[in-house]
Amino acid sequence: MLTGLSGAVLSCTLPLQVSAQTKTPATIRILIVGDSLSAEYGLPRRTGWVSLLSQKLMQLSPGAEIINASISGDTTSGGRTRLAALLSRHSPQIVIIELGGNDALRGLALPMSQDNLTRMVEQSQQAGAQVILVGMQIPPNYGREYATSFKNMFSTISESKKTALVPFLLEGVGPQNEMFQSDGIHPNESAQPIMMETVLKVLLPVLKNLN
Repeated sequence: MLTGLSGAVLSCTLPLQVSAQTKTPATIRILIVGDSLSAEYGLPRRTGWVSLLSQKLMQLSPGAEIINASISGDTTSGGRTRLAALLSRHSPQIVIIELGGNDALRGLALPMSQDNLTRMVEQSQQAGAQVILVGMQIPPNYGREYATSFKNMFSTISESKKTALVPFLLEGVGPQNEMFQSDGIHPNESAQPIMMETVLKVLLPVLKNLN
């Protein structure tokens, strides 16, 4: 999340399968707008949680298509700036927003981050998409009050805008010396399946509602 490296937009398109009722199931496009946690920073290609989610959906939801527009180092301001073009280009039915961690690590004002995330949710909903907001947490050494307010920001937005919510992307990820890269910030390859399952359990009910 700390890195300022730019990552290319990765599109993971899942093959459509023939069903008995229709020749091909309707495509459901899932747009992911995130930072390095979703952009495979420091990981072998196609081992990040987004790629694992694509593979899982091939079995569970044929016809789903993931567009991974995550960029390492991105902030809520960057995501807000990019979102309109992404919505216009891809017309997603679901938007997963995984941003905010870099705002906190840089000590940016939370009202600004909350406003950016709220506007992204509103933009997505106005474009006809269901939104899944992905929460993050930071250590209390950044200031207990700041850390608590940051954690609560995601649930506040989700409740206000009636979105689905992943409370904490790194829920269940183990100790930093075992499941994190050497920087102590980015989860390593062993943590990615856990992160994928954390998102999947929130995503599946949203997908079912669209089918």
